[in-house]
Amino acid sequence: MGIVTPGYGLVFWTGIVFVILLFLLAKYAWKPILSAVNAREEKISDALELAERTKAEMKVLKEQNEDLLKEARAERDAMIKDAKSTASSMVEDAKSKAQEEANKVMTSARESINAEKIAAIEELRTQVAAFSIEIAEKIVRGELASNDKQKALADKMVEDINMN
Repeated sequence: MGIVTPGYGLVFWTGIVFVILLFLLAKYAWKPILSAVNAREEKISDALELAERTKAEMKVLKEQNEDLLKEARAERDAMIKDAKSTASSMVEDAKSKAQEEANKVMTSARESINAEKIAAIEELRTQVAAFSIEIAEKIVRGELASNDKQKALADKMVEDINMN
């Protein structure tokens, strides 16, 4: 036989070895190999399903987070608005209290000034009256310095009394 064509014995024994190998592989190796391949295929399939479920859950969680962020922002904005209005009302209250206090102080000061003005006017009147009496006394003393003037004044008063 030639180099390229094998002999019948070699083909026969190769065929028998192949059939025995095929039988042994079918009996002992194919079932475990196929079960391992199938188990691996199931694990990969389960992993893919888990990845899809996780992806869907992540999408839901992301939407929930966005909703929570919107609510938190709205709540923050409401709190800021409340704080601003509270601060504004506190400032307005403080201004009105300060204005009332200033008005009270102004009223008290006006009353005090008026009381002092009245007291000063009364004191001035008293002093003017005292000065007037002093001046009149000095004039009368000057007028009545001599006896003749005193006698003339006395006569005049007597005449005024008699006329009444």
